[in-house]
Amino acid sequence: MIQIENHLGTIEISQEYFTYLIGSAVSACYGVAGMVRSGTRQGLRSLFSKRSYADEGIRVRSESGRLIVDLHISVIYGMNISAIAKSIVNKVRYTVEEATGLQVKKVNVFVDGMKTE
Repeated sequence: MIQIENHLGTIEISQEYFTYLIGSAVSACYGVAGMVRSGTRQGLRSLFSKRSYADEGIRVRSESGRLIVDLHISVIYGMNISAIAKSIVNKVRYTVEEATGLQVKKVNVFVDGMKTE
């Protein structure tokens, strides 16, 4: 749960909402092959279950009232990684700010793999 205090009160947005919103924005970007598991929690969960989870590769946290988004992705081989990353940063920032009204401080894109298609 992300909690942010402002002059109107406390804003609480669930992690599931962010993962759905961000996941759909990232998957719509050209050149993205998929999301990659990140962190120990997601890694341990993947050992015990073969299921795919919505929060796979997405982490959202709040710092001084602004959001920081970490994304772990896999890209299609032969694509311009820099262009893909810039596209993702712009799309995620715009989507989150328009949907929630909260400012995005930073979007970190980690390319953890490549896939041929």
